[in-house]
Amino acid sequence: MEFAFTDEQQAFRDTARRFAADRLRPLYQAREKQDRFEDGLLREMGGLGLLGADLPEEFGGSGVDAVTSGMLMAEIAEGDMNVAYAPLLTSLLGDIVVKHATPDLKNQVVPRLCSGEDLIALGLTEPRGGSDAANLVLKAERTNKGYVLNGEKTSISCAAQADWIIALGRTGGEGARGVTAFLVPMNAAGISTSTFDDAGAICVGRGSVFFDNVHVSDEQRLGAEGAGFREVMAGFDYSRALIGLQVLGCARASLEETWEWVQQRQAFGQPIAKYQGVTEPLAVAETKMRAAELLCYQTLWLRDRGMKHTAEAAMCKWYAPQTAFETVHQCLLLHGHMGYARDMPHQQRLRDIMGLQIGDGTAQIQKMIIAREKIGKIAVPYA
Repeated sequence: MEFAFTDEQQAFRDTARRFAADRLRPLYQAREKQDRFEDGLLREMGGLGLLGADLPEEFGGSGVDAVTSGMLMAEIAEGDMNVAYAPLLTSLLGDIVVKHATPDLKNQVVPRLCSGEDLIALGLTEPRGGSDAANLVLKAERTNKGYVLNGEKTSISCAAQADWIIALGRTGGEGARGVTAFLVPMNAAGISTSTFDDAGAICVGRGSVFFDNVHVSDEQRLGAEGAGFREVMAGFDYSRALIGLQVLGCARASLEETWEWVQQRQAFGQPIAKYQGVTEPLAVAETKMRAAELLCYQTLWLRDRGMKHTAEAAMCKWYAPQTAFETVHQCLLLHGHMGYARDMPHQQRLRDIMGLQIGDGTAQIQKMIIAREKIGKIAVPYA
């Protein structure tokens, strides 16, 4: 296994790093006053190749590997973790469209996702719960012209600003085999949205999407009828590693700021970096952060080689957010009373990271997956 990045990978990383430092980080806290990304931001990212970089070149991507995509995620998130939702959704959902949409539909949609002209959301979670995703209830009733969707999806990232949504609906009996995926324009008749008053990730705009007799054609179905759940779940081993790097990038910003702070802050006539009680927690954070980063990159490395990485991805999804949250918390404390102020970014980073300790699979679910991969279905309560 190589532990060095290629010149090409570093070039992609440097582009993302400059954009994050110049365009994202200065407005990180200001964006919390918005419920959406500012106009033109995603098009800027698309123009730099920062959206859908891992998607095929024929659709506007750069065809990079998963490791490179992870590097871009970490750099963008260090500037603004919430803006990093855009490349995350583009990579995860754009890949599903590329693999399962009709040629006309993928040619219509994917280039606009990569250019930043359009944004896509995932409609999986429902009010009854998110972890038991296979037992969703949104109805997708067959008609002679396609399907009619009725129901609600909730806790949807970018619900109010997405242009497209991959909506999973029930077309058959119980469980995963009765679930079908559809690519639906958010301006379709019968769709409405609401936005939640969340503790963090405000500019992402999490909310509900309501489907009231929404008509979709057969051409808008992604893959075979009844295959939707498997299509979406297959992508989560990828997105969980990307999310790990997303939250770690966010925590990295606080950690670097705190290393600078402890060298400048004076107490008892000395920089507080002179005291082991200050530097030791930062050294511990550096160690845990590095371990989590390597786990995420190893997971992406396995994906690039077509090797199984389900357990590793689950490890990324619970360990990286926990490590990131603990790191930022320690950074806030080491800033003393000043760190507790709202005009400092640490409190916002804590709240933003917390959202991904819940969304896209809780720590409890990830640990169940790890146990299942280790000893089989005996570790699954519902099996």
